[in-house]
Amino acid sequence: MTQRHKFRKSMNRAVGPAVALIAVLAMIGYIIFGPTGLYAWGDYSQSVEKKRVILSELTKKQTELQNRVNLLDRRRVDPDLADEYVREKLGVMHPDEIAIPLEPGAKP
Repeated sequence: MTQRHKFRKSMNRAVGPAVALIAVLAMIGYIIFGPTGLYAWGDYSQSVEKKRVILSELTKKQTELQNRVNLLDRRRVDPDLADEYVREKLGVMHPDEIAIPLEPGAKP
């Protein structure tokens, strides 16, 4: 009986450190393999680079659209752009047609 008693006593003493060791190992595993762990950093940098490329494309598109809005402003409309826009929307310009503006006093 004393042998069993000593074994149980040593097992009871080992439970605390074993639980602590398992908890520490779980935390280390989460630090390395978790969603914000060390392995996720590589994915984050690739994702950031992709987002930067998309952002630069969208910024370029936004600049082009802002320029077009400025050219179509009511107070100072660019006549060539307005003519192109109206002819395109009304369907009177063919895809292979080239618009050449004439002088106001010139005869065709």
